[in-house]
Amino acid sequence: MLVTSATSMLRAGAGRSASGLQPMLLRSTTACPYSAGLNMSSPYSSKSQPSPTPPSTLAKFRPSPVTPAPRRTLSTTPSARATDAEVDASAAAKASRDQIAAHPETPILNWETFFKLRKSRRRWQQGFSVLGMVGFGLAGSMALGSGEADSLVGGIPLDPLMTMGLMTMGFAALGWLVGPSIGTVVFNAMNSKFKAPMALKESQFFARIKKNRVDPTASSARNPVPDFYGEKISSVAGYRQWLRDQRAFNKKKIGV
Repeated sequence: MLVTSATSMLRAGAGRSASGLQPMLLRSTTACPYSAGLNMSSPYSSKSQPSPTPPSTLAKFRPSPVTPAPRRTLSTTPSARATDAEVDASAAAKASRDQIAAHPETPILNWETFFKLRKSRRRWQQGFSVLGMVGFGLAGSMALGSGEADSLVGGIPLDPLMTMGLMTMGFAALGWLVGPSIGTVVFNAMNSKFKAPMALKESQFFARIKKNRVDPTASSARNPVPDFYGEKISSVAGYRQWLRDQRAFNKKKIGV
Protein backbone atom coordinates (compact mmCIF):
# COMPACT_ATOMS: atom_id res chain seq x y z
CA MET A 1 0.00 0.00 0.00
CA LEU A 2 2.75 2.47 0.92
CA VAL A 3 4.68 1.61 -2.27
CA THR A 4 1.65 2.08 -4.51
CA SER A 5 0.76 5.46 -3.06
CA ALA A 6 4.35 6.68 -3.38
CA THR A 7 4.53 5.60 -7.04
CA SER A 8 1.29 7.41 -7.85
CA MET A 9 2.52 10.57 -6.12
CA LEU A 10 5.78 10.53 -8.09
CA ARG A 11 3.89 10.04 -11.41
CA ALA A 12 1.56 12.89 -10.54
CA GLY A 13 4.48 15.20 -9.66
CA ALA A 14 6.32 14.30 -12.86
CA GLY A 15 3.25 14.98 -14.92
CA ARG A 16 2.66 18.36 -13.29
CA SER A 17 6.29 19.41 -13.63
CA ALA A 18 6.35 18.36 -17.30
CA SER A 19 3.10 20.22 -18.00
CA GLY A 20 4.47 23.23 -16.20
CA LEU A 21 7.82 23.24 -18.05
CA GLN A 22 6.42 22.93 -21.57
CA PRO A 23 4.59 26.31 -21.53
CA MET A 24 7.69 27.99 -20.12
CA LEU A 25 9.94 26.68 -22.94
CA LEU A 26 7.45 27.67 -25.59
CA ARG A 27 7.04 31.17 -24.14
CA SER A 28 10.79 31.71 -23.69
CA THR A 29 12.27 34.31 -26.07
CA THR A 30 15.88 33.36 -25.29
CA ALA A 31 17.64 31.85 -28.23
CA CYS A 32 18.81 28.31 -27.92
CA PRO A 33 22.61 28.12 -27.54
CA TYR A 34 22.75 25.22 -30.07
CA SER A 35 20.86 27.04 -32.81
CA ALA A 36 23.60 29.52 -33.75
CA GLY A 37 24.44 29.40 -37.44
CA LEU A 38 21.55 27.14 -38.35
CA ASN A 39 19.02 28.13 -40.96
CA MET A 40 15.66 27.04 -39.64
CA SER A 41 13.77 28.07 -42.73
CA SER A 42 12.26 25.26 -44.71
CA PRO A 43 13.94 24.49 -48.07
CA TYR A 44 10.48 24.05 -49.54
CA SER A 45 9.28 27.53 -48.60
CA SER A 46 8.22 29.95 -51.32
CA LYS A 47 11.31 32.15 -50.79
CA SER A 48 13.81 29.35 -51.54
CA GLN A 49 12.08 28.05 -54.68
CA PRO A 50 13.39 29.49 -57.97
CA SER A 51 11.00 31.47 -60.07
CA PRO A 52 9.69 29.58 -63.09
CA THR A 53 11.30 30.44 -66.42
CA PRO A 54 8.87 32.22 -68.72
CA PRO A 55 7.80 30.35 -71.86
CA SER A 56 9.50 32.92 -74.10
CA THR A 57 12.88 32.10 -72.53
CA LEU A 58 12.32 28.37 -72.93
CA ALA A 59 11.55 28.87 -76.59
CA LYS A 60 15.03 30.29 -77.12
CA PHE A 61 16.69 27.11 -75.85
CA ARG A 62 14.32 24.70 -77.54
CA PRO A 63 16.28 22.72 -80.19
CA SER A 64 15.13 23.12 -83.75
CA PRO A 65 13.61 20.02 -85.32
CA VAL A 66 16.15 17.92 -87.25
CA THR A 67 15.16 17.18 -90.80
CA PRO A 68 16.06 13.58 -91.68
CA ALA A 69 18.49 13.13 -94.56
CA PRO A 70 17.00 11.76 -97.77
CA ARG A 71 17.34 8.05 -98.10
CA ARG A 72 19.88 6.96 -100.67
CA THR A 73 19.01 4.29 -103.14
CA LEU A 74 21.43 2.20 -105.14
CA SER A 75 21.48 3.01 -108.80
CA THR A 76 20.68 0.13 -111.10
CA THR A 77 21.75 1.82 -114.32
CA PRO A 78 24.17 -0.09 -116.58
CA SER A 79 26.89 2.53 -116.03
CA ALA A 80 26.82 1.91 -112.27
CA ARG A 81 27.12 -1.85 -112.70
CA ALA A 82 29.78 -1.65 -115.40
CA THR A 83 33.14 -3.18 -114.55
CA ASP A 84 36.53 -1.73 -115.36
CA ALA A 85 36.93 -4.05 -118.33
CA GLU A 86 33.60 -2.95 -119.80
CA VAL A 87 34.54 0.70 -119.31
CA ASP A 88 37.85 0.10 -121.09
CA ALA A 89 36.10 -1.66 -123.96
CA SER A 90 33.58 1.14 -124.43
CA ALA A 91 36.35 3.77 -124.21
CA ALA A 92 38.40 1.96 -126.86
CA ALA A 93 35.39 1.69 -129.18
CA LYS A 94 34.61 5.39 -128.71
CA ALA A 95 38.23 6.35 -129.46
CA SER A 96 38.11 4.31 -132.65
CA ARG A 97 34.88 6.00 -133.77
CA ASP A 98 36.30 9.44 -132.99
CA GLN A 99 39.48 8.67 -134.93
CA ILE A 100 37.51 7.51 -137.95
CA ALA A 101 35.28 10.60 -137.80
CA ALA A 102 38.25 12.98 -137.44
CA HIS A 103 40.38 11.29 -140.14
CA PRO A 104 38.14 9.68 -142.75
CA GLU A 105 41.13 9.14 -145.03
CA THR A 106 42.65 6.67 -142.55
CA PRO A 107 42.29 3.09 -143.80
CA ILE A 108 39.88 0.97 -141.80
CA LEU A 109 41.27 -2.28 -140.47
CA ASN A 110 39.16 -5.36 -140.07
CA TRP A 111 40.08 -7.99 -137.54
CA GLU A 112 41.65 -10.39 -140.01
CA THR A 113 43.97 -7.71 -141.39
CA PHE A 114 44.82 -6.61 -137.88
CA PHE A 115 45.84 -10.13 -136.86
CA LYS A 116 47.94 -10.52 -140.02
CA LEU A 117 49.78 -7.28 -139.32
CA ARG A 118 50.22 -8.27 -135.70
CA LYS A 119 51.73 -11.60 -136.70
CA SER A 120 54.05 -9.83 -139.15
CA ARG A 121 55.19 -7.40 -136.47
CA ARG A 122 55.93 -10.26 -134.10
CA ARG A 123 58.10 -11.92 -136.71
CA TRP A 124 60.02 -8.72 -137.23
CA GLN A 125 60.55 -8.45 -133.48
CA GLN A 126 61.73 -12.04 -133.16
CA GLY A 127 64.05 -11.66 -136.14
CA PHE A 128 65.68 -8.57 -134.72
CA SER A 129 65.94 -10.27 -131.34
CA VAL A 130 68.00 -13.04 -132.93
CA LEU A 131 70.11 -10.55 -134.87
CA GLY A 132 70.61 -8.42 -131.76
CA MET A 133 71.65 -11.43 -129.71
CA VAL A 134 74.19 -12.55 -132.30
CA GLY A 135 75.48 -9.05 -133.04
CA PHE A 136 75.86 -7.95 -129.43
CA GLY A 137 77.43 -11.28 -128.50
CA LEU A 138 80.03 -11.04 -131.28
CA ALA A 139 80.77 -7.41 -130.49
CA GLY A 140 81.22 -8.20 -126.80
CA SER A 141 83.49 -11.17 -127.46
CA MET A 142 85.64 -9.14 -129.83
CA ALA A 143 85.92 -6.32 -127.29
CA LEU A 144 86.91 -8.74 -124.56
CA GLY A 145 89.37 -10.61 -126.79
CA SER A 146 91.16 -7.42 -127.84
CA GLY A 147 92.41 -6.93 -124.29
CA GLU A 148 90.65 -3.62 -123.68
CA ALA A 149 88.75 -5.05 -120.71
CA ASP A 150 91.63 -6.93 -119.05
CA SER A 151 91.49 -4.70 -116.00
CA LEU A 152 87.78 -5.43 -115.58
CA VAL A 153 88.25 -9.18 -116.12
CA GLY A 154 91.17 -9.29 -113.69
CA GLY A 155 89.12 -7.57 -110.99
CA ILE A 156 86.59 -10.44 -110.88
CA PRO A 157 87.74 -13.36 -108.64
CA LEU A 158 86.98 -16.06 -111.22
CA ASP A 159 88.81 -17.85 -113.98
CA PRO A 160 89.42 -15.35 -116.83
CA LEU A 161 87.90 -17.62 -119.47
CA MET A 162 84.76 -18.13 -117.37
CA THR A 163 84.53 -14.43 -116.73
CA MET A 164 84.80 -13.63 -120.44
CA GLY A 165 82.18 -16.26 -121.26
CA LEU A 166 79.72 -14.84 -118.74
CA MET A 167 80.25 -11.32 -120.01
CA THR A 168 79.73 -12.46 -123.61
CA MET A 169 76.44 -14.10 -122.62
CA GLY A 170 75.41 -10.86 -120.92
CA PHE A 171 76.05 -8.92 -124.14
CA ALA A 172 74.00 -11.47 -126.09
CA ALA A 173 71.08 -11.21 -123.62
CA LEU A 174 71.19 -7.44 -123.95
CA GLY A 175 70.92 -7.76 -127.73
CA TRP A 176 67.93 -10.12 -127.35
CA LEU A 177 66.13 -7.54 -125.22
CA VAL A 178 66.89 -4.62 -127.52
CA GLY A 179 65.88 -6.51 -130.67
CA PRO A 180 62.03 -6.20 -130.33
CA SER A 181 62.24 -2.42 -130.02
CA ILE A 182 64.31 -2.17 -133.19
CA GLY A 183 61.94 -4.57 -134.97
CA THR A 184 58.90 -2.47 -133.99
CA VAL A 185 60.53 0.69 -135.33
CA VAL A 186 61.32 -1.01 -138.64
CA PHE A 187 57.81 -2.47 -138.92
CA ASN A 188 56.15 0.91 -138.26
CA ALA A 189 58.38 2.55 -140.85
CA MET A 190 57.36 -0.03 -143.47
CA ASN A 191 53.63 0.16 -142.57
CA SER A 192 53.26 3.80 -141.61
CA LYS A 193 49.72 4.11 -142.98
CA PHE A 194 48.52 1.36 -140.63
CA LYS A 195 50.25 2.70 -137.52
CA ALA A 196 47.34 4.76 -136.11
CA PRO A 197 44.54 2.28 -137.06
CA MET A 198 46.54 -0.60 -135.65
CA ALA A 199 47.08 1.21 -132.36
CA LEU A 200 43.33 1.78 -132.01
CA LYS A 201 42.52 -1.79 -133.00
CA GLU A 202 45.06 -3.06 -130.52
CA SER A 203 43.45 -1.08 -127.70
CA GLN A 204 40.10 -2.66 -128.57
CA PHE A 205 41.68 -6.10 -128.70
CA PHE A 206 43.30 -5.82 -125.28
CA ALA A 207 40.07 -4.39 -123.83
CA ARG A 208 38.27 -7.52 -125.07
CA ILE A 209 40.98 -9.72 -123.60
CA LYS A 210 40.69 -7.98 -120.24
CA LYS A 211 36.91 -8.29 -120.29
CA ASN A 212 36.69 -11.99 -121.16
CA ARG A 213 39.73 -13.53 -119.50
CA VAL A 214 39.38 -15.66 -116.38
CA ASP A 215 40.38 -14.94 -112.81
CA PRO A 216 43.96 -16.22 -112.42
CA THR A 217 43.61 -16.69 -108.64
CA ALA A 218 41.49 -19.80 -109.26
CA SER A 219 44.20 -21.56 -111.27
CA SER A 220 45.93 -24.75 -110.19
CA ALA A 221 48.36 -27.33 -111.55
CA ARG A 222 45.48 -29.29 -113.06
CA ASN A 223 43.66 -26.20 -114.31
CA PRO A 224 46.22 -23.62 -115.56
CA VAL A 225 45.23 -20.25 -116.96
CA PRO A 226 44.78 -20.51 -120.76
CA ASP A 227 46.86 -17.69 -122.36
CA PHE A 228 46.11 -14.90 -119.88
CA TYR A 229 47.35 -12.07 -122.14
CA GLY A 230 46.14 -13.51 -125.46
CA GLU A 231 49.63 -13.58 -126.94
CA LYS A 232 48.95 -16.76 -128.92
CA ILE A 233 45.93 -15.34 -130.74
CA SER A 234 46.78 -14.79 -134.41
CA SER A 235 43.38 -14.91 -136.14
CA VAL A 236 39.66 -14.54 -135.59
CA ALA A 237 39.36 -18.33 -135.30
CA GLY A 238 42.14 -18.28 -132.71
CA TYR A 239 40.27 -15.64 -130.73
CA ARG A 240 37.11 -17.74 -130.73
CA GLN A 241 39.12 -20.75 -129.57
CA TRP A 242 40.58 -18.57 -126.81
CA LEU A 243 37.03 -17.70 -125.66
CA ARG A 244 36.13 -21.40 -125.55
CA ASP A 245 39.23 -22.09 -123.49
CA GLN A 246 38.22 -19.41 -120.99
CA ARG A 247 34.74 -20.90 -120.64
CA ALA A 248 36.21 -24.38 -120.19
CA PHE A 249 38.46 -23.04 -117.43
CA ASN A 250 35.47 -21.54 -115.60
CA LYS A 251 33.48 -24.76 -115.90
CA LYS A 252 36.33 -26.80 -114.52
CA LYS A 253 36.76 -24.29 -111.70
CA ILE A 254 33.18 -24.64 -110.50
CA GLY A 255 33.18 -28.40 -111.09
CA VAL A 256 30.49 -28.49 -113.79
